[in-house]
Order: sequence, then C-alpha cells, then structure tokens
Amino acid sequence: MSRMHELRLMARVARLYYLDGLKQSEIAERASISQATVSRLIKQSRAEGIVQISVVSPQRTYLELEDALRERFALGEVVVAHCEEDREPQVLQAIGEAAAHHLETTLAAGEVIGVSSWSQTILRTVDSLAKRASARKVVQTLGGMGNPAVQEHATHLTTRLATLLGAEPVLLPAPGVAGSRAARDVLLGDPFVRASMDVFAEITVALVGIGAVEPSEMLAKSGNVFTERELAGLRERGAVGDLSLRFLDADGRAVVAPLDERVIGITLHELRRVPRVVALAGGDRKVAAIRAALASGLVGVLVTDRFTAAKLLADEASLSSV
Repeated sequence: MSRMHELRLMARVARLYYLDGLKQSEIAERASISQATVSRLIKQSRAEGIVQISVVSPQRTYLELEDALRERFALGEVVVAHCEEDREPQVLQAIGEAAAHHLETTLAAGEVIGVSSWSQTILRTVDSLAKRASARKVVQTLGGMGNPAVQEHATHLTTRLATLLGAEPVLLPAPGVAGSRAARDVLLGDPFVRASMDVFAEITVALVGIGAVEPSEMLAKSGNVFTERELAGLRERGAVGDLSLRFLDADGRAVVAPLDERVIGITLHELRRVPRVVALAGGDRKVAAIRAALASGLVGVLVTDRFTAAKLLADEASLSSV
C-alpha cells in the first residue's frame, strides 16, 4: 500500500512541476514536504515512467538524421539543413544559410577563424552571415591567387567574413598550388607568405569545404588544380576526396603523393590541432568524400543537407551489410 501512495505523491508533484509550472519551493510548501523530497520525487517520476518527455521536431528540421550522423561518425555536432531539391545550387544555398546560423550562435569573442579559399559553400555561408558575432582574426588557409577572373572570390571570402565579424583579415598571398616543389619553396620563403602561415597555429575554428577528387567549378576556374594525369594518379592511390587539397582515401587516411609538396596551405597535421573544425559539404558527387573526411577524425562539426545526410547513412547501412 505504501508503494501506491508513494507513486501517487510522485504523480502529484510531477503535475504541479511540469503542468502547473510551480517552483520546487512552492510545491514543498503546498504539499507540506521538504524541497529535497520534491527534488527526489521529480527525479523518480521520470525513472518510474510517470513523466515521459517527448520532443517533437518542427517541420523542415531533421533531428533524427543529426543524431544518427553524430553517433555513427562520433561528431560533436551535426546540422542538417532543409533543402527542397537535391540539386547543387539549392544544396549549396541551404548549407550556407545553416552554417551561417551555426556560426552566429556558437562563435565566442576572440576566436581566430581559418577559412579555405576556394569553397563555394563557405562563400555562400559568408554571404548569408549577419553581424551577430565577433572574432579576432580571419585567416586564409589555402592560397588564393590564381585566375584574376575568379581570384576575387577568395579575397572576398576572407575580407568579407573579417568585416562582418569585426576581425583582422590575414590573407595568404600565394597560389593554392605551385607549379613545382621548387616554386613552392621559393614562395614559402616570402616573408608575407610565411607570416600568414604562422598564424595557422592560432586558429581556434576552421571552416573547411570537402572536395571530391574532381575539382569544383570554382576551383577549376581558379587555376589551382592538378592535371587529369595527376588526378588519375591520386585515384590509383585510393583518393576519394580532400580537405583543403589534402587528399584522403575512403578510410580517412592521408593519401601521400608528391602533389602535396606543391600545395600552399594548411596541412592535415595542422588541421588536427585546431580545436573545432567545421566542415560544410553536400551533394551527390561528394558523398564518398564526406564520409572519408568524417572517418579521418579531423571534423568535429558537419553542416550538410537532408539529401546528403540520408545518403551518408544509407551508404553506411549498405556497407555494414556486406
């Protein structure tokens, strides 16, 4: 009989707390019990199943997909954006807007932000960002010089983000891909290039795009690309995608190739030391590359779209059944 009375009291306290909105001190006074007892009964009411809390996902949000991706890839956070169509322009815009909101709500004062130069997704993010956050520096992490017709995008991305955040822009005055290792060594000897790259060690948040082996339209037009023969060599080594032109295989391991010696930008080793790496990517052609980046352990936060999220999980399910 005492058990029944205990359960009745739990339900009574739970109703006052959860439905009537009373404070624990008010419940204690009304029920003539101690506040410690009220606290204990509230906790027990959930354990007993008397109180069952459910969270209803609002329309156009995908909490279940986010939870599944977070658990599968051991990510700190996942943002899945709503997108009406599984087409690249719509996917890029949706991810850019979602990433902008994530930055606005998570950036702390004094952050040093690293940004990859040739990511269309990051460019959409910057263009969607409102002046609701601040930072200390915005650092370009991949050389931005190239075809003058598109070089403006790389400069715009870094300087515009810095302006929005009230931060100091740190540009990397070099191409993303040098013509040879010797040319790269000469460029690295430039004091302005070296000074910019020294700031990589200060980065607290890195915004990175995830690329497929085949370069994006923006990257291809920039001139910061490898030849088809070089790309074929990367595929033979198992490369499926890249982070800032540092290539990864399907298991997330670095693909070691002579091409690495021509890239002027942040290395995977330097990226691993950044406290928070936020990857922005979506689209059918990037699914394998995104999974490789997540498998590498380098990414802490993923911002993607609902179609890509579903494909990542579907691919994982098919792999586990083999």
